[in-house]
Amino acid sequence: MNPKIKHTIAISSCKGGVGKSTCASALAWELSKRGFKVGLMDADVYGPSLPSLFGLPDAKVISNEFKMLVPIEYQGLKLMSFGFLLGDAPAVMRGPIVTRYIQQLLFQTDWGELDYLLIDMPPGTGDIQLTITQSVKLTGAVIITTHHTLSLVDTARGILMFEKVNVPILGVIENMAYFQAPDTQKKYYIFGQQKAGALSKRFGIKTLAEVPINEGLSGDMRSYQANAYIQKATDELLKSLNNIQDSQLKDAGYRDGEVVLVFNDGKELSSKAWDLRANCGCALCISEVTGERLFDMKKIPTDINPVEILPLGNYAVGITWSDGHSSGIYPYTMFHPS
Repeated sequence: MNPKIKHTIAISSCKGGVGKSTCASALAWELSKRGFKVGLMDADVYGPSLPSLFGLPDAKVISNEFKMLVPIEYQGLKLMSFGFLLGDAPAVMRGPIVTRYIQQLLFQTDWGELDYLLIDMPPGTGDIQLTITQSVKLTGAVIITTHHTLSLVDTARGILMFEKVNVPILGVIENMAYFQAPDTQKKYYIFGQQKAGALSKRFGIKTLAEVPINEGLSGDMRSYQANAYIQKATDELLKSLNNIQDSQLKDAGYRDGEVVLVFNDGKELSSKAWDLRANCGCALCISEVTGERLFDMKKIPTDINPVEILPLGNYAVGITWSDGHSSGIYPYTMFHPS
């Protein structure tokens, strides 16, 4: 990727209709308004959103003297989308062709110097997502979701995908979290309040913001005004970037029946190995729909121990156990001070 780009961040969701593109655009807009040099790339070849979000359906992309694509500038924010190249025509293409177009947008766009390049990922965990994660050194990813059970189930899969390709999760934005009545200010949790924080609890990932349903994020960036929820999400995103760049975990090991985490400041956290294995929250151990346990805890060996411990971002570890189980993620909140 262009060495002039300091941070490349994927904005992702594994389910459509959660407001990912709107949130990606609002985050890019907020960063730009703060004086940063920002680019926003629309990687959804089949359903590009940027031309509509910014009211640029007729924008034409040109090439410079180096045969590089020149991004469209909108009030200082640099934009690139396959929609600018495609127009209103449908994208009828198979996987290998789509991959080539994505690589063209990634490597043949003249972004210039940027502090942040945000990539609006398409929903899912398919070819496009893998092409981007394997082709570009991503600083991290932000997950957009709602409180709806189906959205949370798919989002969990997306988080695991990023972890498998060593892309740290910077945080989660819970979009359309509630509706606040303008007359009474009462909050109505349309998708269920009990789902709030479910991903944070399971993975130890920070919630950047709970964004309610509001007119300020209606899908038209031309009318976007300063939004307190997006401002908070941006503040927390910048904090997460600082934490990722200075990972605190120094070492992880096994001692006297406990998994022990040692941090750069000398602090230690530990937990009994059996307790961690018994409380694994992965999809093989816990039903993602009902929350019911799917295995018999009595079958866990009393002398179970970790075969491998891998740091995940700055919030959790992944553990391969001596019984062969390896799909769990164990947030720091599952450990206690030694």
